[in-house]
Amino acid sequence: MNRPVHFEIHATDPETMAKFYAQVFGWNVRHIPEFNYWIFDTGSGDGINGGMVKRMGEKPAANCPVSAFVCSLGVASVDDTLAKALDNGATVALPKMAIPGVGYQAYIKDPDGNILGLHQPDPNAK
Repeated sequence: MNRPVHFEIHATDPETMAKFYAQVFGWNVRHIPEFNYWIFDTGSGDGINGGMVKRMGEKPAANCPVSAFVCSLGVASVDDTLAKALDNGATVALPKMAIPGVGYQAYIKDPDGNILGLHQPDPNAK
């Protein structure tokens, strides 16, 4: 079976976006100058690591449709992570919702307009 093994974020200002992801999600960031690439170490356990490149073109318009895979990040608390993301320049794309028997989900736009999900597992969600 083919599984995702790496994600990649496109950023207009990678240095600023690296700080956003480190501050909000606690990721370790390493810049590889010879490739102008940033590596994200998202931690141990289930999940994947990723990277970031400089965006070639304009950032997504406010109401443009999604044209890529959207990744959801497992978080301990959607409410806490959403508040932290908003404090660091993110905006709400879709508010928190319950997925019955699965958990809670919300979607944000990072400060560069990229959409990502926040997922809090909770089998008691209603």
